[in-house]
Amino acid sequence: MMKTRKGHNVYPITVAQKFHLYYAKYCPNMAVLNIGTSLTIGTELDWNVLRDSINYAYARNEAMRIRFTRDKDGECYQYIADVDEDFKERTVDFKDFTDVTMEEAENEMQGWTQVPFEFEDSPMTKIVMIKMPDGFNGVYFLGHHMVVDAQSLIAFLKDIIEIYCNAMYEGVPFPKDMCSYIEQLKKDLAYEAGSKAQLRDREFFEKLIRQSEPIYNGIDGTAKLDAARELMHDNKLRSAFNASDDVTSALDIFHLEAEPTKRLMDFCEKYHISLACLLLMGIRTFFQKENGFDDVSVNNAIARRATLKEKKSGGTRIHSFPFRTCFSKDVRFIDAVYTIRDKQNELFRHANYNPTEYFALRSKTYPQPKAGLTYEPMSLTYQPMTLKEKGLNDLGDIKYKTKWYPNGMTTQAMYLTVMHRPEDNGLDFSFEHQVKAVSRKQLEYMYYYLCKIMFKGAENPELTIGEIIKLV
Repeated sequence: MMKTRKGHNVYPITVAQKFHLYYAKYCPNMAVLNIGTSLTIGTELDWNVLRDSINYAYARNEAMRIRFTRDKDGECYQYIADVDEDFKERTVDFKDFTDVTMEEAENEMQGWTQVPFEFEDSPMTKIVMIKMPDGFNGVYFLGHHMVVDAQSLIAFLKDIIEIYCNAMYEGVPFPKDMCSYIEQLKKDLAYEAGSKAQLRDREFFEKLIRQSEPIYNGIDGTAKLDAARELMHDNKLRSAFNASDDVTSALDIFHLEAEPTKRLMDFCEKYHISLACLLLMGIRTFFQKENGFDDVSVNNAIARRATLKEKKSGGTRIHSFPFRTCFSKDVRFIDAVYTIRDKQNELFRHANYNPTEYFALRSKTYPQPKAGLTYEPMSLTYQPMTLKEKGLNDLGDIKYKTKWYPNGMTTQAMYLTVMHRPEDNGLDFSFEHQVKAVSRKQLEYMYYYLCKIMFKGAENPELTIGEIIKLV
């Protein structure tokens, strides 16, 4: 095994990182692993102070200095570049967009998001300071998914702003230190090396998988399931082809206003559940309405950042597992939501388990007649974390905006990310989808009914699922 690289200790990559490498091989290039975002503030900025703040944030964040390397067998490893070394290898560029339209500026940044990183011994993130046509100023950030996920990216951008504000404004405290990525990595690798916790988690998921076989639910009913059954000459088949052979993707975003969002949040607060539970309930009920099955399974991403050290150590920590519920139509809405909450809490306790191992075991338990068949029509990620959390409040009423830029491809038919908008705390439903697998029209239909179900359920939690389906 490779022990050092350029004088640095090297470490194996984690399960969460391997997962990204696994699906990237189905895409024409590695840009599928790019995450692009911009954060801009409605005020003039001192670009020199901002550049210093960016470099300072890199210096205190090990995960942002991750480098990858391969040994002679092609096995992938990681190490952390020193602060000085990182500084030499990385530039912070500046781009003035004030002479073009907003649309042109955003198109150019989307173009940047579609350029893959050099993989070996190279920085895996890039920052450009941007001056926008709408008078907002800030940064564009591009990161490789093996070194950042949405939560670590938000934490890093927040760190940059807080360092900047500390330098520029009276009375703004300097942000607390980030936590060590390597320390967290060693814990993850110890878990993966056959720990008792890993055995417990494996037992939990093996039992879950063996209970019974899930069934595929389509966005517009059972057409895909029926087609797969016909193709395989098996009218009992429970899986279907969901993704297309073309990974070209689009991003369609639907905005829920601040006031209706607050109604959903108030419901969650009153009944002590997270918005993620309500979203899962809405999504599974939509599929139940469309397909007529009580049994619904969707992929659900888990951030694995329960402790402060996990929250502040950066890197990528997401594991994604199927979330399956079986509710008959005479179950009350609120009882189903509570069941989802308890089931989620149980999954969270075992979420360090390797998702790839989960899927391998499931396909061994329920052998499929052909590769590429699945039970899950979509994936869901809910991002509760926003920059509004403690820290940016110190800026008074300075407005700021965030925007995500798609990399143009995905191996999944449909991936929904729900986030809070910084401007007004309303919700953005961002559907990244394969253009050939799901149309915008289908997404509009789904979004419309998803919202109707969630609002009807929040207003009448005592009603049964069947009654709510009839009312929407």
